[in-house]
Amino acid sequence: MQMVTLGKTGITVNKNGFGALPIQRISKENAVRLVQKAYNAGITYFDTARWYTDSEEKLGEAFDGMRENVFIATKTGADNAEAFWKDLETSLANLRTDYIDVYQFHNPPVCPKPGDGSGLYEAMLEAKAQGKVRHIGITNHRLSVAQEAVASGLYETLQFPFSYLSGEKELDLVKKCEEAEMGFIAMKALSGGLITNSAAAYVFLAQYENVLPIWGVQREKELDEFIAYISQPPAMTQELSDVIAHDREELSGEFCRGCGYCMPCPAGIEIQTCARMSLLIRRSPSKAQLTKQAQEMMKKIEGCLHCNKCRGKCPYELDTPALLEKNYEDYKRILAGEVSL
Repeated sequence: MQMVTLGKTGITVNKNGFGALPIQRISKENAVRLVQKAYNAGITYFDTARWYTDSEEKLGEAFDGMRENVFIATKTGADNAEAFWKDLETSLANLRTDYIDVYQFHNPPVCPKPGDGSGLYEAMLEAKAQGKVRHIGITNHRLSVAQEAVASGLYETLQFPFSYLSGEKELDLVKKCEEAEMGFIAMKALSGGLITNSAAAYVFLAQYENVLPIWGVQREKELDEFIAYISQPPAMTQELSDVIAHDREELSGEFCRGCGYCMPCPAGIEIQTCARMSLLIRRSPSKAQLTKQAQEMMKKIEGCLHCNKCRGKCPYELDTPALLEKNYEDYKRILAGEVSL
């Protein structure tokens, strides 16, 4: 069994964290059963957020009466102290607990610091002093904010996208966190579903002793894969090395990560899906991407207002409108039979 310690927090867990964003899409009964199965298999780190609709409530029910056996991380998207306290009290009630193990600022556009005028970091310190928060963390999709958070020395954990599609700057970020004794929590370890080989994803991240991957789990068969890696972690073989090399070549360059921070779209376009349809349709069973519902979803691209709001909000600075158009043209060629899959 591979274990990881999150820096100075002292939190030591199995190198499989449970990402609870997807359980908002399933019934409470199924979510509770899935979460408890993960716990019974040895997974003890669970990540959620106020923004994940009823995800917190489902975790609260799953761990009612056994709170001390797990580590729970959640997040606040507040931009002022008043909203921070409201979020915190709501999260505590939803999770049926009186403390949060790791409380994180959720993808802020700037790194909260004492004296910045928002009152956010001061509120976080007060919550920690009251025992409602045990460790202070931050999540982000912006490399500059993440780098600033690490350099500040104000945070105990950083949650950031990290997978074998990551570049040298992300690798350097992992190294800097290790040097600062700061826990690194890897989100998007499957790159929003573009990485389809979980063993390759796992074995890559296993190379980094200070990294805790949190796997977004919605289906039992997905969970079963990661449970299997607890007792029998995959080793880097030539076959898995070839998978990683192939994916890096195919997915190099500009592509949508599916983070969703460009949403909502004023034209009703499901940007996080439509802007990467060309990749999804080639890396997963294409039948699901060619249904009438999927065609109607893609057709909404024709109503793009070219307001560039999505482009302005993209943490990866992508030309989102151009990606949408490119994916739509490719999709139409596939429907017309001009492109074979």
